[in-house]
Amino acid sequence: MSDLELPIAGLLFDNDGVLVDSHGAAVDAWSRWSATFAPDFDWSDRSNAGIRAEDMVRRHVSEDRYDEAVEYIHQLEQDSAHMTHALPGAVELLTSLTPGMWTVCTSANPRLGAARLRAAGLPVPAELVSSEDVERGKPHPDPYLRGAQNLGLEPGECIVFEDAAAGIQAGLSAGASRVIGVTQVALDTDVEIVVKSLAGLSYRDGALHIPASSRLR
Repeated sequence: MSDLELPIAGLLFDNDGVLVDSHGAAVDAWSRWSATFAPDFDWSDRSNAGIRAEDMVRRHVSEDRYDEAVEYIHQLEQDSAHMTHALPGAVELLTSLTPGMWTVCTSANPRLGAARLRAAGLPVPAELVSSEDVERGKPHPDPYLRGAQNLGLEPGECIVFEDAAAGIQAGLSAGASRVIGVTQVALDTDVEIVVKSLAGLSYRDGALHIPASSRLR
């Protein structure tokens, strides 16, 4: 594999699993939630990754309990947000970028998304896209379409960073210039480029630079 230099105007990042490790926090929250609302629910199933809490709850709870169940998981996740920490390379890359040319497109609600970024020591972009900013969450393209729009760009002018299959599908469906898979989890998808983490990646002179040593594929 060789080093890559990808000319691009905007960068769109998923949060959980790409910028931050919130796995422990999410397991804590969803385990307590499922004990009350869906005892057979297994949050750790990879097919659940990247899905909005609202959409997940709707799959497992009857309509008459929906509002109560959503409010409960939102509170549990907010309470555990402090357990989040930055993944390798995230702080270095994000703090090197010019505001207004990158943002985060998360399936979390706005309070939770911002809380997890802050807990990890990462900047919260003004253009943040959360679950409340779109009609349809991932795997639909809406989050990345909105992210590009917030930056004043077309999706084809942006690169998407994702780990989960649902998010990768969202980025591809949005028409992003490229979708870059992050961590070994993304090797189970068909994306052409997969990196170990954001460590070693840099953006300069209008291009994203990916050293060969950072790549898994």
